Amino acid sequence: MQTLTVSLVQGATRWHDPRANREYYGQLVRGALSSDLFVLPETFLSGFTNDTLANAETMDGEGVVWMRSLAAEVGATLTGSLVIREGETVYNRLIWASPDGSLSYYDKRHLFRMAGEHTRYGGGNDRLVVELKGWRILPQVCYDLRFPVWLRNGRREEAEGGMDYDLAIFVANWPAPRRQPWRTLLRARAIENLAYVVGVNRVGTDGNELPYAGDSVIVDPVGEPLIELGPQEQVVTVTLDPAPLHAHRERFPAWMDADRFTIG
Repeated sequence: MQTLTVSLVQGATRWHDPRANREYYGQLVRGALSSDLFVLPETFLSGFTNDTLANAETMDGEGVVWMRSLAAEVGATLTGSLVIREGETVYNRLIWASPDGSLSYYDKRHLFRMAGEHTRYGGGNDRLVVELKGWRILPQVCYDLRFPVWLRNGRREEAEGGMDYDLAIFVANWPAPRRQPWRTLLRARAIENLAYVVGVNRVGTDGNELPYAGDSVIVDPVGEPLIELGPQEQVVTVTLDPAPLHAHRERFPAWMDADRFTIG
């Protein structure tokens, strides 16, 4: 594993305006420091919408094309979620766009029923683990953060050193009234999974008049924040060092005493 530079792109997503959001987030990324990975919020081209049919696009649509083009332009991986339609089903789909043009994706598994997301979106069934500079990375979306069994590290017997990821990423539209669970759960997931955790949330107010406080953060494997952002638009780049991660896992191998389970 090499050091990994990660940029948190905490923006105020424009409501139902993908063209404006492409321009806006493009400027934020282009104006940032050089990085290996840019992490954008959940549904960053539309806002967290239940008006799915009007805002969904396909994997051949402008949003995915734009992500691939921008990744190639800045020479870095871009990730964030989009509203994607496949046939008759719409997904809250996290896109992982590499600078070489390749794509991976993860469909949000846990759909936020308190906002009716489960009635308008299809849920995913498969976890995605991607590799970047030797880091194994688990990308997730917002409400997934509340489900530790799904996020459990070391679920695969063949995983290196008992762990199947080194860094978990959560992209979100997490409203300010629930900011304390967001902040607490990000730290808990880092501690229990012996991994770095990145959380990127939006700021501003959306079309449903919900306010967002940002609180984007990078947490180290013992639960200490390396950087915490406030409620304003900003892009911050942090370098992650694998040495403290390896040292912590060696001196505190709690995964060896974990309970076995399967997901139904």
